Amino acid sequence: MFIDEIKIHIRSGRGGAGIVHFRREKFVPFGGPDGGDGGRGGNVVFQVAQTLNTLSSFRRRNLYNAQDGARAGGNNQTGKSGEHLVLLVPPGTLIYDDVTDELLGDLTDPGQTLIVCEGGRGGRGNARFATSTNKAPRIAEKGEPPTERDLRLELKLIADVGLVGVPNAGKSTLLAAVTNAKPKIAPYPFTTLQPNLGVVELDVETTLVLADIPGLIEGAHLGVGLGHEFLRHIQRTRVLIHILDGLALDPLLDFAQINSELALFDPKLAEKPQVVVFNKMDLLEVKEQWPDFQIELEKRGYEAYAISAVAGTGVRQVLYRAQQLLDELPPEPEPTTDELPVYRPESDPREFAVERIPEGYRVTGESIERAAAMTYWEFGQSRRRFQRILQTLGIEDALMKAGVQLGDSVFIGEYELEWAE
Repeated sequence: MFIDEIKIHIRSGRGGAGIVHFRREKFVPFGGPDGGDGGRGGNVVFQVAQTLNTLSSFRRRNLYNAQDGARAGGNNQTGKSGEHLVLLVPPGTLIYDDVTDELLGDLTDPGQTLIVCEGGRGGRGNARFATSTNKAPRIAEKGEPPTERDLRLELKLIADVGLVGVPNAGKSTLLAAVTNAKPKIAPYPFTTLQPNLGVVELDVETTLVLADIPGLIEGAHLGVGLGHEFLRHIQRTRVLIHILDGLALDPLLDFAQINSELALFDPKLAEKPQVVVFNKMDLLEVKEQWPDFQIELEKRGYEAYAISAVAGTGVRQVLYRAQQLLDELPPEPEPTTDELPVYRPESDPREFAVERIPEGYRVTGESIERAAAMTYWEFGQSRRRFQRILQTLGIEDALMKAGVQLGDSVFIGEYELEWAE
């Protein structure tokens, strides 16, 4: 099944917990701290697989979790890091944050990867908090919480040439005639309900990838007739073969309508080079219309070709012309870095907000909520460390300005704290 849009929820791995632990050896009554660090949680990574051409592998499942990091051990043993979750997607996949609609990545090249959620770091054990003045710290950190997000995956087929036109113009017939693709073909409109790809071998060293885009109708740019779902596949192509139905009542009107729909959806589509094709020349009535149609197109500055997709006449000339236009286009820009791309939010994680609520005060912010989740509240030293974090981030001052009093409840993440001096 061809699926070109899907929504999923992903979660990175939680960091493993660091521990409070002291050496326990014979004849060593006061062993020092040796609590290890927790393992790092696994990342969620998207990777392009050349063998895929649809998002159907995500159809039966919408929740994906990377592995959590393992808890630390004594004797300074670090917990095992969680395995990364690698999700394979076809070339041409766009990854959006479904909440903000922000584009996180555009994956086009085989093997290309994108880290969308980084795993939480492991919590530090008490050995990491030992100082000259505190040689036996009873303080450690829990693992950093995971990152979660709702994503929308969209697929835009990657092809050299896109076949566009009104329904029943002969796009699928042409694709089947020149490639090994086997699209559904019948003599009525809207036979093609999903895009099809095919590869044409013009000669030993030259191949073209063709995309048969389902027929476009008036209002397609507004989503009429699944227009949005089909039009986005044309954005990836570099040259268009515009196929016109020679049996249509007014092929010139169809030609103008399709070009208008392309421009209204994306102005850059109107700038793509076009090879205009007058199809069904195997029929006598179409042959009679061809000379007048050719003259009208030439008046508008277009070079037109007459073909019969069924009989295969004139097709090779059209394909060579499309290849010539491709060769004349500037090369696609190369990536500027070989580094592994990682999506990072633009907001400052140290930002926070204080809100007065009926139960007390609510503090929200990425850093402070993660710090609360990583705190061992049963240890006094851990609680005092969290107090210093409140001071460092300016949250203590903000709460006092908001009017917090002794005994008031302060909510941070899933924790309810009591305000005290």
